[in-house]
Amino acid sequence: MTPIETISRPVVILVRPENPENIGLAARAMKNTGFSELRLVGVRRHDPKSFITAVHAGEILDRAKLFPTLEEATADLQFIAASTAKRRKLATWVDWDEAAGRIAGLPPTIRVGLLFGNERTGLTGAELGRANLVFTIPQAGRQPSYNLGAAVLLTLYTLFVRGRSGPRAAVLERDAPLPRREQDETIDRVIAKLSGRGFIHRTNRDHVSAWVRDYFGRTAMTARDRGFLLALFDKKALDDFSDGKES
Repeated sequence: MTPIETISRPVVILVRPENPENIGLAARAMKNTGFSELRLVGVRRHDPKSFITAVHAGEILDRAKLFPTLEEATADLQFIAASTAKRRKLATWVDWDEAAGRIAGLPPTIRVGLLFGNERTGLTGAELGRANLVFTIPQAGRQPSYNLGAAVLLTLYTLFVRGRSGPRAAVLERDAPLPRREQDETIDRVIAKLSGRGFIHRTNRDHVSAWVRDYFGRTAMTARDRGFLLALFDKKALDDFSDGKES
């Protein structure tokens, strides 16, 4: 098995940003720290106001991709870390320093996304459910959250500093997380199988489905993980897994 050849830096994804100036500030933070790929969810067109605050980072805005849904914006990414200022019932969250350590420890071939929500409402529970890792940025006092541009700058600066320590080891394809689209498809199959066996039913569907998504969505699922997980529910898949085949 040969190492994956494509090397990329984390993608910054802003979900439903309301203030075009904040988009420009995020682009400027990216330019300052050496990141270049920006994706915007729920934004229909580029606003000229964002170029004013971007300051020499206009090319990042020019190349920024617009997506109607978060699912489309994250489909090709393998590891997603989402920012939140609120504790959620199901989401397992960590401080940003711990999250940065995990991200910095990933091989540079892994496609990583950094997810930031709306300035007022943040990310919804469903949107956080698309992340492999949920983090909060520590702060003093009672201020409820950081400005969006500031949050992007803090996270990227930390990764920029950690990244200067040198190259990381390559990862074999079999050990690389699946694209998020395939991770979610696998979780959907698990939920369907649990429903078929009566474990998930009308009275517990929402709670148990959310728990399954939260639990398995945090694993950065590999192809081998998928094969083992599906093998638990499927005799053919179990035989294939025992023979060393990937599902």
